[in-house]
Amino acid sequence: MSVYDSLKSLNIELPPVAVPAAAYVPFVQTGKLIFLSGHIAKKDGKPWVGQLGKTMGTAEGQQAARAVAIDLLGTLHAAVGDLNKVKRIVKVMSLVNSTGDFTEQHLVTNGCSELLGQVFGTAGAHARSAFGVAQIPLGACVEIELIAEIA
Repeated sequence: MSVYDSLKSLNIELPPVAVPAAAYVPFVQTGKLIFLSGHIAKKDGKPWVGQLGKTMGTAEGQQAARAVAIDLLGTLHAAVGDLNKVKRIVKVMSLVNSTGDFTEQHLVTNGCSELLGQVFGTAGAHARSAFGVAQIPLGACVEIELIAEIA
């Protein structure tokens, strides 16, 4: 099954690349690696604001991380032109806006990781880091960056 068939079966429509909010580019390619800049969670086109452990729970954080994954896929599509060229999702790094005593950043990040697995199959299995941070730009609850290898 192609990546686009997987997306269709999940009722996912890829968004266009978001315009950078500061002095950076959405992606950089070096050799066969594509590095995607951090994408913040958005809900209804606006930053998905919240802090895990204070105003949001793990389940909502997972939904936000899944939303980030969809935006990342839109940027990855723009970077490579065809998601079927993705050989492997190499690494995901997740920043979770959370209180000092919130310890489920890894579970929040599963919202992204699980979707990548559904879309790419075994090629979606990746190395990962998930951090709790004091704040994310615009008050967003989650920010995720991604590294992919292309064929």
